[in-house]
Amino acid sequence: MKSIAFAAAAAAAAAAAALLAAPALAQIPGAQDAPQWSLAIHGGAGVIERAQLSPERDAAYRAGLQAALDAGSAVLARGGSSLDAVQAAVEVMEENPLFNAGRGAVFTSAGKNELDAAVMNGPDLTAGAVAGLTRTRHPIAAARAVMEKSPHVMMIGEGAETFARSVGLEEVAPAFFFTESRWQALVKALTDRGETVPPRPEGAPAEPARLGPAAPLAFNLNEAPLDERKFGTVGAVAVDSQGRLAAATSTGGMTAKRWGRVGDVPIIGAGTYASNADGCAVSATGSGEYFIRATVARDICRRTAEGATVQAAADAEIAEVGSIGGDGGVIVMGKDGVHAFSMNTSGMYRGAVSSTSPARVAIYGDEEGAR
Repeated sequence: MKSIAFAAAAAAAAAAAALLAAPALAQIPGAQDAPQWSLAIHGGAGVIERAQLSPERDAAYRAGLQAALDAGSAVLARGGSSLDAVQAAVEVMEENPLFNAGRGAVFTSAGKNELDAAVMNGPDLTAGAVAGLTRTRHPIAAARAVMEKSPHVMMIGEGAETFARSVGLEEVAPAFFFTESRWQALVKALTDRGETVPPRPEGAPAEPARLGPAAPLAFNLNEAPLDERKFGTVGAVAVDSQGRLAAATSTGGMTAKRWGRVGDVPIIGAGTYASNADGCAVSATGSGEYFIRATVARDICRRTAEGATVQAAADAEIAEVGSIGGDGGVIVMGKDGVHAFSMNTSGMYRGAVSSTSPARVAIYGDEEGAR
């Protein structure tokens, strides 16, 4: 088992090295030509420092981002829709325990995983969102089903779960979403607050043995670090060969969040928005309460509608979030295929690819050529 883990880490590290060796997008011949399609993704923003991530973990995150880009770009390259592409990219990250969405979701104060997601179609402003899911394997698929197979925009809790089941979406036991590192993060958060730690969820594996009296739990490359302090959300924005914009976002929320708390992700216009008329698609990640108050995603599209570039619109909005005390970042796609990343944190897991530019992923805020 140990040799397999080291082999996987080595392969991931090699893939990451190849990505980092790629030239900056501005240096690639033809990269400035208008793309036929374009895709950008994020896997959460926050306090992400080089000293926090070992080479193996760094490589694992980059490989996870690359896998999401591969899934979404495969859809776009064969002439598929932006909606299919953003869903495909997000579903890959929902399956990866490194990201706080789906299988990597954090726990509420009650010891549950509650999942939120949203999707929006730029050409007609149709949208779908779900909140508080506990059994639907892919929350982003449920959000899209709400958009396409119901007269509603948002469904929550048991009603959303029942609806997802009625349209044939895959359902799993709640323990499917359990990861040890997320559970230990909850234990720490509740202990620090002087609150009672709930029993381990039914069906979860027994707590692994520690290496010694004061030793940490054994390291698992497929689990997120306990101290990363990032705002865990995943998202994707895209424009397809027919010029259709779309945005999708999915999250497990905040560690030790209170009963029924919902952040910005499923709030259309706060964490997710897409409008061909405005010329932009947005997916956000950050301190959700602030992103809701600032109506971040909708405001970015208002700025582009008034003539701002996607980068200028994103930067201005993130500055506004910061002015009221919020942290996080956004990814934005323009109808011309130009994307933007903006954050007021030290890092954001992110990546982009288009029909004219090769895939590139980044983690830290100062990575050259990663905007």
